[in-house]
Amino acid sequence: MNRSKRKWEHIQYALAAGQAETPGFDDLQFAPNSLPNISYGNISLQVRLGDWELSSPIIVNAMTGGSKETAEINRKLAEIARELKLAMAVGSQMAAVREPDLEWTFKIAREVNSAGLIFANLGAEATVEQAKRAVEMIAADALQIHLNVMQELLMPEGDRDFTGYLLNIERLARSLSVPLIVKEVGFGMTRKTIRQLADAGVRLIDVGGKGGTNFARVENCRRDRPLSMFEDWGLTTVQSLMEADCSKTDGVAFIASGGIRHGLHIAKALALGAGAAGLAGRFLRMVQTLPLEGCLAEVDELHHQLRIAMTALGAADVLALRAVPVTIGGETRSWARQRGIDCQRYAARDMDVCTGE
Repeated sequence: MNRSKRKWEHIQYALAAGQAETPGFDDLQFAPNSLPNISYGNISLQVRLGDWELSSPIIVNAMTGGSKETAEINRKLAEIARELKLAMAVGSQMAAVREPDLEWTFKIAREVNSAGLIFANLGAEATVEQAKRAVEMIAADALQIHLNVMQELLMPEGDRDFTGYLLNIERLARSLSVPLIVKEVGFGMTRKTIRQLADAGVRLIDVGGKGGTNFARVENCRRDRPLSMFEDWGLTTVQSLMEADCSKTDGVAFIASGGIRHGLHIAKALALGAGAAGLAGRFLRMVQTLPLEGCLAEVDELHHQLRIAMTALGAADVLALRAVPVTIGGETRSWARQRGIDCQRYAARDMDVCTGE
């Protein structure tokens, strides 16, 4: 099967599979603030991600690969990003790198959103030359390198050899004129992986946790003999953010993605240290079912939900949100204990109240 047809199949199966798993956010609970002393109207959603100042923490994350059928999806996503000034990542451009007649399916994003913040996308096997072509193709502001080992292993025609990926990522980080973002596609990241990437020169990491589109399940839909035992593989988005938080990687900014469904999820991700929140499945369903006005209203609703959470917590901006106490329970707490992560420090962010100070 050619790459173009496979990418279109991925979209169809992703839409059919939905988001059944939990990204772990239900295990987190904010301590309420009955005297927030702030106004909803003064809440700032501005965030700093690397060298960029973003007016919203929401990123339209990568979801569409090289297929003529996906050009319309990229156009609609670019329209949303343009109208609401959101950062946007395109899907894997490898098909267009290898088949130039598909370049227009990606270039349409830049044509529609000429002044926007757009990320190119390739796999970790990409050469420096291919990476430069992908960036040039859409005049990208950064290159997103996706990691998807389990997906490749389950993909009937997927890669089986991942030798040298880290060395290649280091080479890309050194050679490109734009920032490099490394992203998991839904299996999460441990602190070991995060430290390896930081040591390789990566300063922007999307932890891509379990809980959103399940690409193990997507590939199993394409197999004659599904390997369903691997569909629960990986760490949740919350677990991945906690691993990132204790990775001791100064100067690295994190993006939370994987199963983020509403504004409260975004608030919790930001409170755990994420600099932004990437949504893919939610946007894919929007553009497949709603006109542009409906899509814009959906994103406005996400912003509204996030502002409600921040106002109720007394957090006027994202930095203040990171100081709000969060309790952690359920499976996440049990897992954290085994991983040596102290949940108490999240809950004790306002311990001056408890100690009488």
